[in-house]
Amino acid sequence: MSDAACSPARLLVVIVNYGTPELTIDCLRSLRAEVTALGGTRVVVSDNASGDDSVERIAGAIAEHGWQHWVTLLPLERNGGFAYGNNAAIAPALASADPPAYVLLLNSDTVVRAGALGALLEFMDARPDVGIAGSRLEDADGTHQHSRYRFLSFWTELDSGLKLGIVTRLLRERSIAPPLVETAHAIDWVVGASMIVRREVFRDVGLLDAHYFLYFEEVDFCLAARRAGWTCWYVPTSRVVHFVGRSTGLTRVGERPARRPRYWFESRQRYFQKNHGRAYALAADVAWVACYASWRVRRVLQRKPDTDPPHMLEDFLRFRWRALRASR
Repeated sequence: MSDAACSPARLLVVIVNYGTPELTIDCLRSLRAEVTALGGTRVVVSDNASGDDSVERIAGAIAEHGWQHWVTLLPLERNGGFAYGNNAAIAPALASADPPAYVLLLNSDTVVRAGALGALLEFMDARPDVGIAGSRLEDADGTHQHSRYRFLSFWTELDSGLKLGIVTRLLRERSIAPPLVETAHAIDWVVGASMIVRREVFRDVGLLDAHYFLYFEEVDFCLAARRAGWTCWYVPTSRVVHFVGRSTGLTRVGERPARRPRYWFESRQRYFQKNHGRAYALAADVAWVACYASWRVRRVLQRKPDTDPPHMLEDFLRFRWRALRASR
């Protein structure tokens, strides 16, 4: 890594790229005015061994636009996942002589609105008790996206599997996605597409858990921070456009989600077992399977459109069975 990646900065922005050079370049382009206005901000792009021309194209854009003084490109030797790519940039920065006060995890499939970074910094400076904060994520037309949630639990799995309005209303204080609002408030966890973390949180809980390849790592990190005494907040004055699923290909707005890959099931299982134990994880799995199977039957009978990932129930059962056998 070049010395620039570890240079002193008030804010370190980390973008993980994997095969999405044009998205990453657009994200960098949106950051230019923010970086100029704020000062003391550096950006590191970790390329997770994309295997295409990502490094060349991103490096070319950095040189063409004269971004070298605030952007560093960090090519990695392997694709270790989202947490791995972020940690590769965060660890040396925190170990430097003058580490940044804050680290912002920013997806490659985002474009920041004017003032987005400043709003996060202003909020964090005013609230030293807050360890993590997330932006208001939105579509390009400004449509509000869900980007803050409650921690996963037995009850969230029951609700998400059943998909029944009366149950969701009964569990409204436990369901994973609270209603959308436009005011800042404390929340369990925020989406890692735009998530700022105070340096002291890393001191207390360590880096992101790189055993997660993709998904659930930010939930796990926010839970670890909560257990260490830090709060997490949603800050809607920080507005970031999120092209949902463009960096992973699993979800797209208005389209049926893609089939869930093996690492999604592995990450989900790790989250429950690591944070709640095997017995609780099994109970959550049973609740989800029973409720989701009921929903699939009800969907057919009620002739509702199929918006679920393909083969979700079969893939879940197959993975869980293999996991149970491997643990014996």
